[in-house]
Amino acid sequence: MLRSVKALHGYAVRATDGDVGDLEDFYFDDRSWTVRYLVVETGNWLKGRRVLVSPIVTGMPKWERQALPVRLTKSQVRNSPPIDVDKPISRQMEQELHAYYGWPPYWVSTRALAAAQVIKKATGTEAEHIDLTLRSVEEVLGYNIQATDGNIGYVTDFIVDDEEWVIRYIVVDTRGWLDWLPGKQVLISPCWVHAVAWPERDVYVGLSREAVKNSPEFDPSESVNREYEIRLYDYYGRPKYWTRVQEEQ
Repeated sequence: MLRSVKALHGYAVRATDGDVGDLEDFYFDDRSWTVRYLVVETGNWLKGRRVLVSPIVTGMPKWERQALPVRLTKSQVRNSPPIDVDKPISRQMEQELHAYYGWPPYWVSTRALAAAQVIKKATGTEAEHIDLTLRSVEEVLGYNIQATDGNIGYVTDFIVDDEEWVIRYIVVDTRGWLDWLPGKQVLISPCWVHAVAWPERDVYVGLSREAVKNSPEFDPSESVNREYEIRLYDYYGRPKYWTRVQEEQ
């Protein structure tokens, strides 16, 4: 299912033996727009400590209870390596976290991992890996969206696939730009993003202002369904992501 990131904020993160805290934020990598970690605020249980949880241990969300189950125990979370999420997440921190939980390293392909193990066996040293920069969803809210011919609005939310944990859409609020209806919101796929200027807080998309202006309007009070997605992709004439997935399979 496709879900609003804002709607998930505050969900109870539920271990196998009790709640560990509330969902506060997400970290995604800036190449694939895949969610790599959930940021959980533990509250009084661990004196306000925030911890990272990989989506690979999440279960089916309990929407009616606003809860997200995870295949972890409270003891595992309590004894996990401390990470300061107010600072950039280094690869060394990730390696310690994944080693502790036994999570596979997402930053290494199966082939690269096998090659690294060969290198380690032959030399006794670890092979170096290229770091991917992790971005906070909360940080990116408010970024300007730059079309091919000017600004069209700003990032107000994200739509995430709660099975694949991939960001499918950027929610753009066009309020204050051109002569559009007040508060009109539209969806843009990360696949249509050409570049992101992180220091300047600008997201560049390969779409014109006129194209975005006339695109299917998004109603944040309603869930994103396949019918709406087909209309959106057909309007832009772009390949549908679910078709690509089927072809790869």
